[in-house]
Amino acid sequence: MLSCIGLTLIVLFEACQIQPPKNKPITIDCRPVKHTLGEACVPTTPKRLVVLGTPTMVSAIVLGIKPVGTVLYFEEIPTYLEGKVDGIQEVGTDDQPNLEKILTLNPDLIIAMNSSDLPGQTYQQLSQIAPTVVDNWQGYPSWKDHFNFVANVLGKTDKAQQVWSHYQQRIQDLRSALGNRYSATKISVVRVCCNNLASDVENSFSGTIIADVGLRRPSSQKSADGGLVFFSEEKIPDLDGDIIFAIVDEDIDSQKAFEQLKQKPLWNQLKAVKRGQVYPVYLPTWRGGNPLAADEVINDLFKYLVQTQASL
Repeated sequence: MLSCIGLTLIVLFEACQIQPPKNKPITIDCRPVKHTLGEACVPTTPKRLVVLGTPTMVSAIVLGIKPVGTVLYFEEIPTYLEGKVDGIQEVGTDDQPNLEKILTLNPDLIIAMNSSDLPGQTYQQLSQIAPTVVDNWQGYPSWKDHFNFVANVLGKTDKAQQVWSHYQQRIQDLRSALGNRYSATKISVVRVCCNNLASDVENSFSGTIIADVGLRRPSSQKSADGGLVFFSEEKIPDLDGDIIFAIVDEDIDSQKAFEQLKQKPLWNQLKAVKRGQVYPVYLPTWRGGNPLAADEVINDLFKYLVQTQASL
């Protein structure tokens, strides 16, 4: 066994002859589920779920199943997940899962977000550990479809309907609170990312929520592949809107870049900047891609478009 340490899982399986733990339960009660890479028979009541995506993890938690292992996209746990992820083990990244760690967790089901993130024979190796299903994640524009996919895999479609009913009720409550005050208002979403300026456009995660509320976006922020469009410094005027929500990454470089942006003449000529209607928002919320984060985005929209505006 010691001679096998550090080798890849395929070597562990083939060279070291390691088998799944002997106490691993044999899944008899299962049902077939079609997915991007074929079909798998998944347990009707999974007990030890491993997920290879943060939106997948949150979706499972919302549906009442806490994974034993996950990948995480953030260094600090978002406030909306405090107390909800305790005890969940990290298992690498979505494009480089730690197969040995996953094996030790003895999962009975694995859910991956996208086949393009699984290099080489990773899917086959994961399938040797436990039934593995893979979604066709197309970036944050597909967050609703992904939640429904996870609900179907976990056999929680009834619970998913309750989640969507809650979402729709909150959207309707916000629309009622806004009334017609914003019918001519354009909402800009600016992201300071990767040493670049960008916008989470109309079909992004936050963009779909803003669209569901019925709010308008600038013409430069219509739908795009992946829901993200980059802007050069010369294009700062295209980021303008009556109100700007600024998503800034947590890292020091992005914080510094945002402070530098606020010193640029083109930025200070924007209508929203002149009006003092630029509102910084939390990146793990506005790019969360899950129902809990969506609830927090709606909270922000209530805060800044209803409560703050009422005090102006």
